Amino acid sequence: MGRRPGSTASRVAVMVAAALSAVIIVRASRAEEVRPLDQRFLFGVGTHQGIGGAESRRGYVPPTNIEQMKALGVTSFRDDFSWSDFELTDRRRAFAPLLGRLETQIKANVGTPLLVLGSGHPQVPNSTPPTTDEARQRFVDYASAAATAVADRHPLFELWNEWNIAARQNPSFNAENYLALAKITRPVVKRAAPQAPFIVGAIGDDPGWRWTDSLLRAGILNEADGISIHLYNHCGSPAKRTAAELIDRLTVFHALVDRAHGAPDFPVYLTEAGWPTVKGKCAVSEKAEADNMAQLILWASTASPWLKGIWLYELKDSGTDTNELEDNFGLYRFGNAPKPAVCAVRDAWAFIRDSIRAEKRKLAKDVVLVKSTSAAGAKAAVWSDDPDRRYEVRLKADSQGVTFDHPCGEASRPAPGQWTAISATPLLITMDGSTIPDFELRVAE
Repeated sequence: MGRRPGSTASRVAVMVAAALSAVIIVRASRAEEVRPLDQRFLFGVGTHQGIGGAESRRGYVPPTNIEQMKALGVTSFRDDFSWSDFELTDRRRAFAPLLGRLETQIKANVGTPLLVLGSGHPQVPNSTPPTTDEARQRFVDYASAAATAVADRHPLFELWNEWNIAARQNPSFNAENYLALAKITRPVVKRAAPQAPFIVGAIGDDPGWRWTDSLLRAGILNEADGISIHLYNHCGSPAKRTAAELIDRLTVFHALVDRAHGAPDFPVYLTEAGWPTVKGKCAVSEKAEADNMAQLILWASTASPWLKGIWLYELKDSGTDTNELEDNFGLYRFGNAPKPAVCAVRDAWAFIRDSIRAEKRKLAKDVVLVKSTSAAGAKAAVWSDDPDRRYEVRLKADSQGVTFDHPCGEASRPAPGQWTAISATPLLITMDGSTIPDFELRVAE
């Protein structure tokens, strides 16, 4: 008798192919591990060059903002690539004065552009959101032209911004319509820019993960190269306005995505996270903003390979009203003076960006230790998740060749033999060699 499909020979062939695929995946994973963090992970900030016209009421000016990003050391920026500003009244699709600031920033090569494809068009019926064949086709034509225009800049694209937030007022912003738009948009974007990741989600505040669940059940991951989330906690209880709370929710989101995908490490992007230094309700101090951002950056080094990037919101304050939330998320103030977050972010990223491997563990319930290795040697960062708890730490072994520092510290200094304070501000520890000593910890008196 002839061999049927599914016979022994066929099964052996399938097993061999599977084994070869597994070897390739393992080798690729190992290759990923030995690359420095800044070559496999995007660290960026949100900017607002793509909205507001030729002159920004938010105070964004490309030459100034480009220099700010260079000073921070970021490797990416996230901005809006507005449909209504890119598709002109004669249906010509091109950069024009309305998007001049964005074009300038993209061409400056200050970082990898993460560009949001979205918002409706006033001349296209049913475009906010696109719900008809005509509106969807017009959106696809815009997305294709937009991707073509910037393909040589090695961008990433994100589909819309916080679709789920708009769903609270407009039922057309449902998971089914989002999925339909993703299905027809991704193929044209990939044809125009084959290497550009197409990211879905941009999920805003989602209590109980109800929107996320509906989107995942609809099969959105089949239409994407990655999924993105926005996380904030500044209006939670004061004790919860921390990086630790945000990291916990991001970890839960990762688990939901992997469960839906059926395999580990589907790419996740944290495309907005920040804390407003506002007065009154939802207040976060400038020190807390700085500490939270430094902690988030240091922790992110341990989340590879599933976490592909974080973008802090935002580069500079968008206004001057100290009581208005949306005016006060910046690392820089409206007039471009730096807040404490600037040096905290700069120094935390500089400390960890060359990391090849990193891991997180707890020295106590609310004391975090991030251990990392790089070509230059071993490093560690220690901080308290609870800004109101104080601890002290010292090295168990000889401290020769070890230095202690903090973000925004003026200079490194030799690690003392006595106890050193631990707080919400990360303690940065650098070793000459590749071995990280053990630590002793105690509650500060």
